[in-house]
Amino acid sequence: MKFKKIKDYTIIAAGALMYASSVVIFTAPNNIAPGGLTGIGTLLNYLFSIPIGTFILVMNVPLFFLGYKSLGRSFILKTIIGTVLTSVFIDLLVPFVPEYRGDMMLACLFGGFFNGTGLALIFSRGGSSGGTDIIAATLHKRFPQLSIGYIILCSDAIVVTVAAFVYNSIESGLYAVIAIFVSSKLIDVITYGTSRDNGKLMFIVTDKYEEILSALLNKVSRGVTVVEAQGGYSGIEKKLLLCALRPHQVFKANSVTKSLDPNAFIIVTTAGTINGLGFANQM
Repeated sequence: MKFKKIKDYTIIAAGALMYASSVVIFTAPNNIAPGGLTGIGTLLNYLFSIPIGTFILVMNVPLFFLGYKSLGRSFILKTIIGTVLTSVFIDLLVPFVPEYRGDMMLACLFGGFFNGTGLALIFSRGGSSGGTDIIAATLHKRFPQLSIGYIILCSDAIVVTVAAFVYNSIESGLYAVIAIFVSSKLIDVITYGTSRDNGKLMFIVTDKYEEILSALLNKVSRGVTVVEAQGGYSGIEKKLLLCALRPHQVFKANSVTKSLDPNAFIIVTTAGTINGLGFANQM
């Protein structure tokens, strides 16, 4: 368990460093606001020379308290670590890392690459980058009909639109859209592979189905179907839990299940299409 935590935090730190590099080297120097609090911080840095990392950290503090109550201790702890490291790295790298001020297309492509890779590493260990991720996850928990991706997309669209006015350049907004697109696609590819599915199916065979069912409902915010099952070899009656998940929820669902029953038998498979509450028309 201790080794796993060290591994998780090491990977989160690596992700935070890559994310910070995307901001310091590629996006901020080229007036590209990549959405979320980072995008707002980039705009404020341009207007008032406010350090981007410091702004991100200060604005996330109240969100940590908001997320702690609704999203769980483990998620928020890893999010705090990821956010603090990202903020510190951004401000620390500024004096030492050379800025790229060449071709704008290369800047947004590589900015999106480093951004997406960093976020994918953080997400893969059960954390997030804070900011709009916490807001989106909290709103989704309260209003399940609103997908996390849709909420983040709307917030990014607002930041990009404002950036076009602040920089007095439509091109800056368009390059930001490209950077965001590259980042989001890279997150999907690194974390979930190249399949274009919209969900995962998790099958869980466990003797502690009641505790796991409750945890999946309350901590992962996904519905669960309980199926009567029987071991083909042993003939023992068991409960099979069937849970449809968004890809980004698989890590958390698996961690929650294993923490309650280390001997649980888990199968995760790709679902080509999932329709219904929480999935239909929400990609």
